[in-house]
Amino acid sequence: MVIRRKPFAALLIAASLAVGVPAAYAKDAPAPPAQAQKAFDNKIIKKIKADNMYNHIAHLAAEPRVAGTEAEWNAVQYIEEKFTSYGYETEIQPFKFENYYAPKVSVTAGGETLSSNSFTYTPNGVVTADLVYAGLGRVSDVEGMDLTGKIALIQRGEISFTEKVLNAAKAGASAVIIFNNAPGVINGTLGEANDDYVPAVALSQDDGERLKTALSEGQAISATVSVTDGRIVEETSHNVIAVKKPTHKKKATDQIIVVGAHHDSVDGAPGANDDASGVAASLELARVIANMPTDTEIRFVTFGAEELGLIGSYEYVDSLSQNERDRIVGMWQMDMVGSRDAGELVMFTVDGEKNTVTDLSAAAGVRTGTPLTYGQEGRSDHVPFYEAGIPSALFIHNPVEPWYHTPEDSLDKISKEKLQETAEIVGAAVYHVARPDTPALERARVAPKPVDYEKIVGGIQ
Repeated sequence: MVIRRKPFAALLIAASLAVGVPAAYAKDAPAPPAQAQKAFDNKIIKKIKADNMYNHIAHLAAEPRVAGTEAEWNAVQYIEEKFTSYGYETEIQPFKFENYYAPKVSVTAGGETLSSNSFTYTPNGVVTADLVYAGLGRVSDVEGMDLTGKIALIQRGEISFTEKVLNAAKAGASAVIIFNNAPGVINGTLGEANDDYVPAVALSQDDGERLKTALSEGQAISATVSVTDGRIVEETSHNVIAVKKPTHKKKATDQIIVVGAHHDSVDGAPGANDDASGVAASLELARVIANMPTDTEIRFVTFGAEELGLIGSYEYVDSLSQNERDRIVGMWQMDMVGSRDAGELVMFTVDGEKNTVTDLSAAAGVRTGTPLTYGQEGRSDHVPFYEAGIPSALFIHNPVEPWYHTPEDSLDKISKEKLQETAEIVGAAVYHVARPDTPALERARVAPKPVDYEKIVGGIQ
């Protein structure tokens, strides 16, 4: 999962369920007896085995599964084989994407080699020229300046990196150095490839300020910017789709449920929690539900290239007909649901509002003994579904573990208890819709009661 950390407030805002008669279970209130909580869900939750999920993670997290690599393809084949073994109709959906490989960069100025970073999508090039300070790189800063053949030194701030590079290039600069306006490194992007870019690199605040001061004192500084071996390559990733048609054909509701996770990981990270855990929970729920009577179509989908911008889930949603979109009553996305070192399970929606998925899952959480909260957050594969008008939610433990996106995201950090918790809640909620004595969204003979559940302020921490 791609996460930009935000400040997190512990404040909870009480929020009431919009439909049905509330049966309020406050977070600290005594829960109903365990037998009563689980009576509706026993057909599902008693069959869920944490050991099965743990074993799936052990297989998938043996190596990083970067989108477009052989390791990701091996994961795709493993997942498809498991779905098939459970009796599902399966499809491997390929899609192309452009993958950017970062260049090697170096900067020397006044004979000194400085620590530097690249910007995503900067072009290759080696430029040696005089260094010129160009302020913030705004149009007003470079207007009237002759930067022809020069290297522009620009401070971060006010406008995007892209605008700074394009403005300097238009004024004639052959390369651009952008230095930070705060301590720390810049990890920046120019957004997309553009033939009008010139090579651009990033420096620290300290190094940039030293160069700026020297230039302001009249010193002439020759610099070299070297950007080499950066490239954009078209590669192929895949989604895995497993479909269970309604077993009660005469009572079929014509509704569709989607349960999702992403199977790719970032470079260098085994991705045990991110997101082999979500894939493992999906596989286990698929096994449990495979032979259950249902009146609703259930689709389990694992997505490729989530880490590169939700590419696989956008491809999947784009492939759906309008009729299919209209029939999907909910999408459950499980991302990072097994770390022993993460916080509590939270449901996140893109707009921060309740929907069918959060309502059903909150009720399931009370029944299974894990009352849930909800909040506002995107950045996972529920986003394309939301944008298509489909009720969806991300299930993730929050705050995330400290070794997110590192080599330490490994099997030994996985909690079987958290895997079980998530699978029970999602499984109970999904079967609430899919069981044959429904449509559960309208009526049911033994329907669980709706519950009150609370909203958190702040996104994923």
